[in-house]
Amino acid sequence: MIILKAKYAGKQNFQNIYYGDFPDWVLFWREKYLKKMVKPTTFSVYSGVINNYLLFYFNKKRLNKINSADIQEFIEYLENLQLSSGYIRNIFHILKICFREAEKKGYINQNPCIGVTLPKTKIKPVRSLTIKEQRKLELVAFQSKSCSPIILALYSGMRIGEISGLKWDDIDFDKEIIHVERTVYRISKTTDEKKKTQLIEGSPKTESSRRIIPLSQNLKKYLLAKKKERSCDYVVAEKGKVTEPRLINYRFKRLLRIAGLENVHFHSLKHTFATRCLENGADIASLSHLLGHTSVKMTLDTYTDSMLENRRAAISAVDYLLSSSSQQFIEIEKIEKNAG
Repeated sequence: MIILKAKYAGKQNFQNIYYGDFPDWVLFWREKYLKKMVKPTTFSVYSGVINNYLLFYFNKKRLNKINSADIQEFIEYLENLQLSSGYIRNIFHILKICFREAEKKGYINQNPCIGVTLPKTKIKPVRSLTIKEQRKLELVAFQSKSCSPIILALYSGMRIGEISGLKWDDIDFDKEIIHVERTVYRISKTTDEKKKTQLIEGSPKTESSRRIIPLSQNLKKYLLAKKKERSCDYVVAEKGKVTEPRLINYRFKRLLRIAGLENVHFHSLKHTFATRCLENGADIASLSHLLGHTSVKMTLDTYTDSMLENRRAAISAVDYLLSSSSQQFIEIEKIEKNAG
């Protein structure tokens, strides 16, 4: 105890005094450090979290007065807002790295996020189209004169931003592969006058998202036919320009109504692609690379229900062994009985 007290006293003596409140620090940290650490799209998302939750909850709270109990109460507050466990963990991550920098600067003695209990992660079941629903949507999508982002998503598993950023040069028709090299997204851009948005073209969300997807024969024929009518470098184009995700999604909703489908997000097309792959015997490691997941575990956790038929096949194989062993045992019994 004496040693610990001495260490604490030492920290107190050499602690840099920060006279601002927590909101002052987090805004300074956001512009000085966070902006250099993450991509523009991530910075935009993190800024939204800071504005909507951190500044509101810790308003006028002194930076060096926030302790672990305060952070735990904040987590409970977020749970009462009915936020998902994954989103709460993201908010906590931002808060933790914010305090980490304050600790490095000596503005606080210890990161108050240490020892905080977080809600257990709950993985929501993915929504995939049935084969009947997929056929309905495809019939509507094939009526489009230009290249349909729906067909691309259903038969390549690409994300909406990746489809928006796909160029004809990214498709090697000779080698029959698609290079996923970029993604297009819209981010918030706050100015002194008003809040605006900005269209950004950047690298895929993770390093594993930058990948190669084999081009199926039917999709190849479809794309070659659409390439003859190309109006610009982008595969999915609008008046000779890139078609941003927001417009793709707007048109997708309209086509859903025509197809008579409800409660389907564009991201469900990626899940549908994955489900069809699993139904046709694709191994989980290959599927993980196709989808651009950071790990095979992520793919397993996401599509565990879609692999039910694979698990049934495995059980059937084991059941066959049991049946064979049982039959052999019966035969041995007959031989021994006759010999006796």
